[in-house]
Amino acid sequence: MIKYTRFLITFLFAAISFAAHSQSTATSSSPYSRYGIGDIDPQLMPQNVAMGGIGVATNKIGYFNNINVINPASYGAINLTTIDIGVYANFLTLNQTGSASQTNSNFRLSHVAFAVPVTKRSALSFGLLPYSERGYNYKNSVKGSGTTSPADTNVTNYTYSGDGGLSKAYFGYGFGIGKHLLLGGNVSYIFGTLKDISTTEIPGLGGTINSKIEQSNSIGGLNYDYGIQYSFDFSETKHLVLGYSASASSKLNSTSSFIVSQYTNDSNGNEDIPLDSVVSKQDPKSKIKLPQTNRFGISFQSDGKFLVGADYTMSKWSNLSIGGVNQGLTDSRTINIGGQYTPNISTLRNYLASVDYRLGGIYDETYMVVNNTRIKRYAVTAGLGLPLRPNNGSFYKINISAEVGRRGSLVNGLVRENYVNLHLGFTLNDRWFQKYKFD
Repeated sequence: MIKYTRFLITFLFAAISFAAHSQSTATSSSPYSRYGIGDIDPQLMPQNVAMGGIGVATNKIGYFNNINVINPASYGAINLTTIDIGVYANFLTLNQTGSASQTNSNFRLSHVAFAVPVTKRSALSFGLLPYSERGYNYKNSVKGSGTTSPADTNVTNYTYSGDGGLSKAYFGYGFGIGKHLLLGGNVSYIFGTLKDISTTEIPGLGGTINSKIEQSNSIGGLNYDYGIQYSFDFSETKHLVLGYSASASSKLNSTSSFIVSQYTNDSNGNEDIPLDSVVSKQDPKSKIKLPQTNRFGISFQSDGKFLVGADYTMSKWSNLSIGGVNQGLTDSRTINIGGQYTPNISTLRNYLASVDYRLGGIYDETYMVVNNTRIKRYAVTAGLGLPLRPNNGSFYKINISAEVGRRGSLVNGLVRENYVNLHLGFTLNDRWFQKYKFD
């Protein structure tokens, strides 16, 4: 009965997660998400997010099995069935010189991931994660309606909005060779829809026919990740790990639509039913060329006590093209540093001493150059790993993380974002699919 209950709970969590993500529209409120294919998600579990986003050279953290998608070689260290399910919240404040600040918030289920050991030194992993997010809405008002006459006192409003996002369903395998070497890979299907809408309205001029341009891309295709980790053991409990992982450059299929329509506004200023479509075009399938991403990492761990590490990531976003058109982005570079400390992992009387305390930092030169200004991101992270009471060989942990950061600038008419990202995850380690022997 317990096995059936576990299966039911797992299935329900997976179904809810898939349904919620497929029905979501905008899960971002950033004007910078309009560039490229949206804001790229780090594809990390909360425990790694809290440590500044490190993960290239981490596998087990403090004896606990963790699913680390950014380096599939880490699956080779998993020896218990592992499930990780989480939710995400984002609080964003936008600032621009000469404009009032604006605050937005977004909530969603963030991930569902599974790992199952196959042998003593290998495991399978599969799940669903967000890959990118698009969600923005802003307006630019210009005096005049295009007549260039000094008597023209009308105001023309140009609005820009977008929503959607891409998801990543992955299946991976990692295995060990000897005592020190781990290798692994993921095959992923990236899918979703990205929408962009721009309108032109002259609200003060009665009878004006306004225009709208709607562009939509339905995207789907395979992507591949691979990785390696090598550990140097200084003792039974102290290890230095070097890691490398990459996401291969690949091409996704994209079917796009382009609609130009005309409409009027009612007496309340709301959009009426479109009068007609000036242009309505459905393009055949084209290609989106994703960039090659390379990640390098190093970590040092004293099992059950502390872990420190650093990652360096490079992505060739200057190669991103949609339908054969280069998107004018630049290559990105990210530095992640962080760690975890557990005062006394085996204590039975002092719960706070058994908690994992995590801290980290992020420096990110993003792929965007706007108004001749490189868009950069700075953030600090912190979090807790809260162990729950074991039950018949099952181990549970609640992972909480917060990322507080800033992106963008106030110079050259740009927008500066101050944000707080909160992650809450539940991790289970258990012995499933194993036969027990009785005397």
